[in-house]
Amino acid sequence: MEESLEKQTDINSYSPLTLAFMGDAVFEIVIRERLVRLGNRPVDQLSKEKARLVNAKIQSKMVVLLQGEFTEEETAWFKRGRNADTHSKAKNAPVQDYRKATGLETVYGYLYLTGQTERIRELTDKGLELLDVHEFA
Repeated sequence: MEESLEKQTDINSYSPLTLAFMGDAVFEIVIRERLVRLGNRPVDQLSKEKARLVNAKIQSKMVVLLQGEFTEEETAWFKRGRNADTHSKAKNAPVQDYRKATGLETVYGYLYLTGQTERIRELTDKGLELLDVHEFA
């Protein structure tokens, strides 16, 4: 994306759930990219690793560890996403985990749509390090 969304549209005009929708995809693609860069492996192995890392439980743990790393703006977006009324139930996670994961996805969506992709990588690196996910060390 050559031009960030912020230059085209006021990012504050988007609902936190719209940003979370985008952030969900961003989080998954960042994890997939990291898995692929570790080396060529069978797709079923890659899929299992992706599923282990891309879920509400892991995202919830990650956000708890990362909250001290968030800027004021990121914290505000996290809280907006966490507190948003999703009108849906978590499929495989407790409600608290689902809400925290939605908050993290909101931050990722905000960062992506404002062109802050390097910050996404910084947060992901730090989060995986704090989670002690050895595959990415």
